[in-house]
Amino acid sequence: MHVLMQQGFTVFGQKVSWAEFIGQVFALVVVYLAQKRSLWTWPVQLVSVTLLFVVYVSAQLGGTAARQVVIALITLYGWWAWTRRRDPVFGVVVRKGTTKERIAVVAAFLLGTVAFASLLDALDASWAPWPDAAIFVGTVLAFTLQGFGLVEFWLVWLVVDAIGVPLQIQSGLWFSAAVYTVFAVLVIRGWIDWNRAAKQTTGRVGAATS
Repeated sequence: MHVLMQQGFTVFGQKVSWAEFIGQVFALVVVYLAQKRSLWTWPVQLVSVTLLFVVYVSAQLGGTAARQVVIALITLYGWWAWTRRRDPVFGVVVRKGTTKERIAVVAAFLLGTVAFASLLDALDASWAPWPDAAIFVGTVLAFTLQGFGLVEFWLVWLVVDAIGVPLQIQSGLWFSAAVYTVFAVLVIRGWIDWNRAAKQTTGRVGAATS
């Protein structure tokens, strides 16, 4: 791991470590696999978060580093959950969240960000506690909703991307900022695909109950 952090390459005058490069490329692959509802989403995610944990610790972004640990735990759950809910024809069963679920997600994001930003500030664990906390909470929510198969997790990812791009730039992680921009495009495509799949699920349930 030390070698992956110390060694790398330079793009437009900005150094990119192999750990950052591989971790972010794998993160992009995760978005693609999630769009396809592939079980490979989860093991690839584990590799990505392991590498990015080291990267963000080095960048003194405690919140973004801590989220990698939580993501790893949620990833293990998601892997197990998708294995249990996999349809042999349509793949992982997905659905749209209810109004109450959506309100709960927004409330959890706002309250979680305030609480975690306060903790990061008190511990002096991040130079940018508020965006760092928002990214942490948003990521946890996104992966949790993904594990449950809720379409809205893509929208949460868009919020994380919008906050993450400027934070990565200010942290000197230009490659990561570029990857976050690509994320946004893939996330929009994933949201469209999952909405289509959710309609199929609703149609099948309606046909079965009629």
